[in-house]
Amino acid sequence: MKYARVYFEEVKLGDALPPLVKGPLQQIQLTRYAGASLDFNPIHQDDEFARAAGMGGVFAHGMLSMGWVGQALTDWAGAGSVRKLGVRFAALVRLKDTVTCTGRVIAKSEKDDVRLVELEVWAENQKGEKVVSPRAATHSRSASRVEGNASAGHGISDGLTHSSTSFSAHGVSAPPVTRAQ
Repeated sequence: MKYARVYFEEVKLGDALPPLVKGPLQQIQLTRYAGASLDFNPIHQDDEFARAAGMGGVFAHGMLSMGWVGQALTDWAGAGSVRKLGVRFAALVRLKDTVTCTGRVIAKSEKDDVRLVELEVWAENQKGEKVVSPRAATHSRSASRVEGNASAGHGISDGLTHSSTSFSAHGVSAPPVTRAQ
């Protein structure tokens, strides 16, 4: 994937993020995500168990949807540029759902040579229902900078030093579900 080159001076209020479409969601994706996240809660794997727990069937991990939103931001702003991502999990993502992540620029600021772009971003299913509704801030490179060496190991060649990506998630989470013996 080649990351976009978005420059602070070119970003305008109301600019839209290109949509990132994921799905239709398959069980194998949930199994792979469980392995990567070490979240083996059977509610995401075992349909009978999920139904018995009153969830109507298997559903995706909330953090998987958040990760897709993070990917949409990184694809737009570049690797290492996401500074804050706060989310509210609004609905469950079910097997066979197609999720589209997008957003728009709602603010820009510049202070002490730090340029930030604030965005309203969201993920919605094929029915148009929002499943994740976060807000995010990204560091934005300046077109006036001379492009040089990659910095901080992130592959960004704008000569700036970037800290690691920081995320903060705010939302409702269910207690862990355990299988009855």
